[in-house]
Amino acid sequence: MNKTIGIVLIIIGAVMLVWTGFTYTKKEKIVDAGPIQISADRQKIVNWPPYLGGILLVGGIVIVATAKK
Repeated sequence: MNKTIGIVLIIIGAVMLVWTGFTYTKKEKIVDAGPIQISADRQKIVNWPPYLGGILLVGGIVIVATAKK
């Protein structure tokens, strides 16, 4: 079980080091006055610090290295 968690952490950490965030589009209502509705597409950005991926990667390696067979 611990070895599996370690491998998952290694994979997530490596992905977070390579891919540091993503963007998505959200439709927001600007004006909602009865039958008239005006909306706009807004881009939202989600970023995480690269050192977080490094911490997860090192943590996963430690867990795999110390896991019992």
